[in-house]
Amino acid sequence: MKNAFVMSVRVYYEDTDAGGVVYHANYLNFFERARTEMLRELGFEQDQLRDDYGIIFAVRAMQIDYLRPARFNDLLHVSATIVELKKASLVFEQTIKNGDVNLCTCHCRVACIDASKMQPTAIPDFLLKQFLIIKP
Repeated sequence: MKNAFVMSVRVYYEDTDAGGVVYHANYLNFFERARTEMLRELGFEQDQLRDDYGIIFAVRAMQIDYLRPARFNDLLHVSATIVELKKASLVFEQTIKNGDVNLCTCHCRVACIDASKMQPTAIPDFLLKQFLIIKP
């Protein structure tokens, strides 16, 4: 796997607002899908992590810059790159592009949470090892 995970997303009519552009909150969904698909490509399903290891990942903080609009039927490329890895959290830099045009960028801190206590907990070693392989 390369340092940046990239997936494609087609913009559907349901993703757009009355002006015909992607509604701002839907970019969050696209970013979430990329982080989830990155985990899946590493061999981990989020429900499996919850059920077998008692952990979930939750967004702690997010900064988004909307640069240009995406429109109905655009084929977008959504990236997720781990840029910081700590004991109980990681930071992703993410982009959404239409071709070579940057539409939206995101800086997202995700915390590892004990699912039963709903408190931060250390990222398990088996996951840290996988994250270190793909972190630039």
